[in-house]
Amino acid sequence: MIREKRKRARKIKRILMVLLIIVLFLALAVLVVLNVFQVKHIEVEGNKLYDAEVIEKAVQNDEYSWNSLYVFLKYKFVNTEEIPFVDTMEIGLKDPQTLHIKVYEKGTMGYLYIPSIDENAYFDKDGIVVETSSRVISDTPQIVGIDCDKVVLYEKLPIGAGRLREILMLTQALKRNGLIPEAVNYGGEDEPELVYGNIRVQLGSMELLTQKVERLAKIKPELSGMEGTLHLENWTEETTNIVFDKTTEKKGGTKKDKKKS
Repeated sequence: MIREKRKRARKIKRILMVLLIIVLFLALAVLVVLNVFQVKHIEVEGNKLYDAEVIEKAVQNDEYSWNSLYVFLKYKFVNTEEIPFVDTMEIGLKDPQTLHIKVYEKGTMGYLYIPSIDENAYFDKDGIVVETSSRVISDTPQIVGIDCDKVVLYEKLPIGAGRLREILMLTQALKRNGLIPEAVNYGGEDEPELVYGNIRVQLGSMELLTQKVERLAKIKPELSGMEGTLHLENWTEETTNIVFDKTTEKKGGTKKDKKKS
């Protein structure tokens, strides 16, 4: 009987010892996490349009973001809110005090000037307004001739679903072919005109857009140094000639010479 009591007491003692070791280990782990894993340095890679400070602020967006391990685990295993101007983002720990953020930006497809705020509204491939500012981002066309009095940051441009879809199709097709213009003008015919310095390109309707853009990619290098208007509005797959109205200087004004491509 006494032996069984002693045996039971030793067993309880061992269990308590194991529990104590576990508690001490967990306490030590908590102390390490709280005191060692503190964000002191952040490295940002891949950002072109947005400053590193903007990326850092977007990532460290709650009261626990001072802890590097918390930030790492949060973006690895938890469904977090999307950052509007970021397509994807990879966050790693270079060391316990250094976060490494690799950013893949959505990029801007174009912008509209908004008179009511005297700023440009930049939109991404989904038509979401990702920035309003007075700066002009290079290799981003201005969309002219579209009425838009008010925009909301991180929401779609309020210009009508059909027109927005058309603009996105056009800007993406141009970007894929390396044909980003200075501006896209919507004039009296309500059809897009591309502006490349002294060269203007009349695209006409969105019908056969892909083929028109591919044709433009072949013709445009031949127009270097010229001034005038390239007409693609009536182009079809059966068309063999494309008209280029070349503007030439003449005494008393200018005249246009027609050239076929």
